[in-house]
Amino acid sequence: MSASPLPTEHELIERNRRFYDGLWRGAQLTEPQRFNTWPLVARLIAGATQRLEVAPGLRPRFPLKGTHFVDISAPALQRLQAGGANALQGHVTALPFPDATFDAVCALDIIEHVVDDEGALAELSRVAKSGAAVLLSAPLHPASWTAFDDFVGHYRRYEPEHLLAKLRAHGLTLEHSAIYGMQPKSSRLLDVGMWFLTHRRRQAMWWYNRTLPLFVRFQKPLALVPGMVGTAQVDEVLLICRRD
Repeated sequence: MSASPLPTEHELIERNRRFYDGLWRGAQLTEPQRFNTWPLVARLIAGATQRLEVAPGLRPRFPLKGTHFVDISAPALQRLQAGGANALQGHVTALPFPDATFDAVCALDIIEHVVDDEGALAELSRVAKSGAAVLLSAPLHPASWTAFDDFVGHYRRYEPEHLLAKLRAHGLTLEHSAIYGMQPKSSRLLDVGMWFLTHRRRQAMWWYNRTLPLFVRFQKPLALVPGMVGTAQVDEVLLICRRD
């Protein structure tokens, strides 16, 4: 966790909104089929007629057609709606849907961004039907906190066992997992990126949005394992859970 004073929930929501509004305003929508999560997603949503993805921005993993989306960013919502998606403005701790609505739920890169992660997990579990697939991701190891975590609006990183305990407490059983994410392994490269994000933000966002397709093209296939993947020196994990 960052040593700086912790933000309130409202402050963190506004920080995230400002960052992602700026990011998505100049970005293009990336189709779900281009990500290394697609083979997994295609299998999970087979037969899932009711689907939800929370906070996809312009990098959705579920198909636009037939999926409900919730996001806090107005520019992202406009692009999703223009692409034919059913997209609403909202927050993961107060999802605007009845209990047990969805056969498949996706919330990547989100629970680390909210103060009330217990409330977020409770909501994701609440709207999922019994037996629904719930796809999550989260960064690991508080000791690995960097300035990048602060900048993108993270509130926490997780110890693996603590994260698993939270999932179990909300009726989510981990079935498979994989190493996930694209944070640079080089601390020097991260420092350079942070300098540009801090001092040349508009240019940094421009370059990020135009080089992302290159990063996406060279993603490694997901290496799924039963249960929790070995987490030593792993920055982020993808979690495939089942609603009890």
